[in-house]
Amino acid sequence: MEFRRVVSTSTLDYAFVERLMEEAFPAEERRERAAQRLLTDSERRFSCYVVCDGGEPVGFVTWWDFDDFRYVEHFAMSPAVRNRGYGARAVRMLCEELRTPIVLEVERPDNDTARRRVGFYERQGFELWPDEYSQPPYSAAGCWVPMRMMAYGNLTRERDFARVRDSLYRAVYGVPAER
Repeated sequence: MEFRRVVSTSTLDYAFVERLMEEAFPAEERRERAAQRLLTDSERRFSCYVVCDGGEPVGFVTWWDFDDFRYVEHFAMSPAVRNRGYGARAVRMLCEELRTPIVLEVERPDNDTARRRVGFYERQGFELWPDEYSQPPYSAAGCWVPMRMMAYGNLTRERDFARVRDSLYRAVYGVPAER
């Protein structure tokens, strides 16, 4: 497996990412198409990669580059390869390649699907932070989504939660930091 950077939204790789993002994430957990395309083409701190197996796209990952951590905003594998170990391999590769602490958001573990997702990331070395956290809306008409954060690497909830949350709120979502 390998990661192939998406350098433009006019590529076939980006078309794959866009389709899979819309299949894998509900509308309240992703930007509208035009906003996502603009971000991908112009935001220097944002990266979009296709996960490939034998040169063929099987998933994607997007992340934001902060000074001392990376925020994985979206990660999904194609339904054709789910439950076959591709996701775990991709997350392990990501952790090895980024070589920096990683933060991501997950649904609160209050149903079986959410608990399985949290368990998946825990098996890859991520820690669930129990702090109350809500993902800001991606659009003016959207609503805040109750979530949790998970972290990998040299981050601790006691020391880093508020700083990480505030960084995400300002840079990723464009809302004021919590006070």
